[in-house]
Amino acid sequence: MRFPALLSLLIFAATASAEDGFTALFNGKDLTGWDGDPKLWKVENGEIIGTCTGPDAMPHNSFLIWRGGEVKDFELHATVRVEGDNNSGIQYRSRELPEVAPWVITGYQIDIHPATEHTGMTYEEKGRGIFGLNGTNVLLDPAGALWKLSMHEPVKVDVLQWNEYTVIARGNHLVHKINGRITSELTDCDESKLALAGLLAIQLHRGNPNSVHIKDLRIKVLPVEAPQPFDAAKLPAGAQKIEKPRTKSPQGTGPVLPPATKK
Repeated sequence: MRFPALLSLLIFAATASAEDGFTALFNGKDLTGWDGDPKLWKVENGEIIGTCTGPDAMPHNSFLIWRGGEVKDFELHATVRVEGDNNSGIQYRSRELPEVAPWVITGYQIDIHPATEHTGMTYEEKGRGIFGLNGTNVLLDPAGALWKLSMHEPVKVDVLQWNEYTVIARGNHLVHKINGRITSELTDCDESKLALAGLLAIQLHRGNPNSVHIKDLRIKVLPVEAPQPFDAAKLPAGAQKIEKPRTKSPQGTGPVLPPATKK
């Protein structure tokens, strides 16, 4: 069942923990409030588990979509691990692509990837691609050009282990963290393509066999902020235009397995 976004926010406000303002999105028992391909998703031992058995299992990346309404400005925490040489991610401010297939999503994503440069990066699924790799703070100007504002040491983690992934979305400024450390930031001033509201979902990546495990999902609704306008005069010293990053690791860190040859 779908709820209007405003009603969803009111439900959040009414049920949020008085202690920290966060609301749990997963009850630890079943997929109530979530929608995905039942062949791919289940709950076991208090975890949401999505499983891709191999290159022939799914034609597209598939998503478990939260049906509690749209998210706008928020802080999200998710405890996740990935098994297999592949990757996953948490979608937000996203939208469905029913013309492609059921449970297919496009929009912002925090990547959960075994390659250090990609995990925690700012990315847009089935859209503009990679914005900022792990270790970068970037900005998109109104023409869609990418600016590197600053760099820091990438956050290194083992995605086979449990890690906490955080997304903080305020206006057009998006911050990704792993275990409390910033991995990448994006300020999206491309008004024709930025999203200020949309769906929340969990990615199951097609291709190499893998499973994604989630045992905690919590969200805090934040006051909605107006997008930051682009002002070239306020770019930090040393900011420079860069080409959008590309990947040599489309799934994991090893080779992409081909589908079985049909006889």
